[in-house]
This record gives sequence, structure tokens and C-alpha cells, in this order.
Amino acid sequence: MPSAVYILGLAVFALGTSEFMLSGILPAIADDMDVTIPQAGLLISAFAIGMVVGAPLLAVATLRLPRRTTLIALISVFGLGQVAGALAPTYAVLFASRIVSALACAGFWAVGAAVAIAMVPVTQRARAMAVMIGGLSIANVLGVPAGAFLGDGLGWRAAFWAVGVASAIALVGVVALIPRIPLPAQRPRPRRELAIYRDSQVWLSITVTALAAGGVFCAFSYLSPLLTDVAGLDEGWVPTVLALFGVGALVGTTVGGRVADAHLFGVLLSGITASTVFLVALALLGGFAVAAVVLSFLLGFSAFYTAPALNARMFNVAGAAPTLAGATTTAAFNLGNTGGPWLGGTVIDAGLGYPATAWAGAAMTVTAIGATAVSLRLHRGPATKLVASSGPKDLNSPPRDAPSASAAPPR
Repeated sequence: MPSAVYILGLAVFALGTSEFMLSGILPAIADDMDVTIPQAGLLISAFAIGMVVGAPLLAVATLRLPRRTTLIALISVFGLGQVAGALAPTYAVLFASRIVSALACAGFWAVGAAVAIAMVPVTQRARAMAVMIGGLSIANVLGVPAGAFLGDGLGWRAAFWAVGVASAIALVGVVALIPRIPLPAQRPRPRRELAIYRDSQVWLSITVTALAAGGVFCAFSYLSPLLTDVAGLDEGWVPTVLALFGVGALVGTTVGGRVADAHLFGVLLSGITASTVFLVALALLGGFAVAAVVLSFLLGFSAFYTAPALNARMFNVAGAAPTLAGATTTAAFNLGNTGGPWLGGTVIDAGLGYPATAWAGAAMTVTAIGATAVSLRLHRGPATKLVASSGPKDLNSPPRDAPSASAAPPR
């Protein structure tokens, strides 16, 4: 695996820490900015929406720019967004800094994923994505708890400064280790890349990704009150259990990345099915502390076990538009991360209780299994002409438009 891929994973660690760390410092932000907790929570929603909108928009906007230059610009803007957040004198300035950071984060994810895929053979796509996603997993294990620790000891602004420093380190790595990727013989055409959205397999991949992620985060977003109010754990246990979810995510990403290249649909079906089983178990056994703790680890494992396969699948069906493929996957994950918690909140507001969020999440993952089965059936069916890519049916051989291991990757 090229060292540049690990640099991208380091950058994703900074991005992921910034995205999720607010959950541990919201009360401090609300108190300092003189806003309510729900108003402070809008900073999280703003970031997620910025990711959904920003990924495809920035992917198209930067399509004809050198990818290395684009990555340098995006991680620089992201780091400046953290500095702006740390210095924000008002809630409005902080809100604006989160939107700017989210747009830069989305763009970096999209372009970075395309660069990682371009630097490895098609048979190592899932492993390359596992390295990037591993940065997000480590952010949940180390970055988010560290942000909460800094926020508690030095104030919430210290967490933003820390992410700014991590972004600067990632910037140095990108400058030093990301190679200059040669310009393609034929300049990318946005209209041709946008044509991937006329392919039903692309939309099935979006659906599976959003539902699989949303199902898990429908329950995970409300895991803290479930642990304290339903399982009866002391509040001091919550950070430990959340970190345990992150450990499961890291292990799942590593295992899934190594298996998915050879058994992509097997990983998707087994992983999403496992998430469904664990969610049902959480709904039934959430009142038992030991069961809730163990299931938190298992949910982290199953959710991120499928993540490399979900990314690789999108690149397989949209091989002629690698930048938009990465952007679309990023947007789909954040659709799930936004829609799942919304559904969970709706269930709670209806008076059904915290365990009901796991039932709602299981309904989403069951639907994801159905969409995966449809995608597999179409994949095994008669060869059809794709709009933007005409890759072969064997997932372990590259599409005709994909770079080979020896060819120079596209810009």
C-alpha cells in the first residue's frame, strides 16, 4: 500500500475528529455562546448537510484541477476553518466556520478517495479505502474522546485548535508524499461524469450506503441515554462505551478491507445482516448493561466492516467518474448519518422510548439488505450497456476505464 494512502488516512483522522467531536463539547459551546443545547446541536446538522451538498458540488467544480493541488487547497481551507472556529466571537461566526469546514471536508473525502483508488490496482481498492476509513475509526477511538478531554480541561476552543494542528500535520504529509498525478490525455468532462446518475446500479449503491449507515446511527446517536436511562449505567461509563464502539469500527474496517476485494457482495450481505441482528438484540436486551456494552462494540464492527465494500462498489459501478464516485459515496454516508438520527428522534418524540430507535434502525438495514439483493441480481444478470462505464461483471478485474496497476492514474 503506497505511503500516500496512509497520509490520506491521517488527514481523514483530522476530518473525522472535527466532524464528531462536538457531541462531547456541546454543553460548553452552548454556555459560552449563550444558546440552547438544540441550537448548539444545529452545528452538527450544519456539518452533515454541508458534507451531503458539498461532496458532489466540489467534485464537479474541481474536476479539471490537478488532484494534488486540490487536496492541498482543501486541507488548508479545512484547517483555517478550525482556526476560525477556535477564534469565533459569536455563534453565527462559529456556524459559518462549520459550514466552510464541512465543504472542505467533503471535497477532500471525494478527491482523496479518487486519489487512493488511482494509486492501487483494482484488486486492492477496498484495502485502500479501508486505510482512509481507518482514519475515521481512529478519530472515534482517540480523536473524539481527546476533544472532550481538552474541552473539559482547557475549554471547547482547545479542541478546535488541536484539530487545526492535526490538519497542519496532514498538510505537510500531503505536500511531501502525494505524487504529482499526470494529466490525462483527454480532459475530464463534467457532463460525462454526471452521466453515471443515469445508471440504476449507482442509485442502488447510494440507497444501500445511506440505509446501512442510517440504520446503525439511528440507534448509536441515542446510545448515551439508552445506556444511562435504560441499561442503568453510570454516566462515567458512556465515554468508555463510545470508545468501545470506535474500537469495533477500527477492527471491522481492517477485516472488511481485507476481505471485500475478493468477496464484495458477501461482505455487504453478511455485514448488513449482522447489523440488523445486533440492532434487534439491542432493542430486546438494551435493559441489560452487559448486553448493551457488548452490542455497542459489535455494532461498531458490523457498521464499519461493510464500509470499504460500500466504497469499492461505488467505484466499480462508476469507474468512468472516479471523483464523482467518491463524492457520491461521501454524500450517501452523510445522508444516512443525517436521516438515521432524525428517524430515531422521531421515534423518541412519539413516546416509544430509546430501545425503539434500534427497531427503527433495524427496519432501515433490512431495507438495505433488500436493495443489496436487487443489486446482486442485476450484477449477475445479462450484460447491459452502462452509461458512463462498461466494466466487466467480475469484481476482481478492472473496468475498461479503470487504471491498471502499471498505468499512470488519471488526474
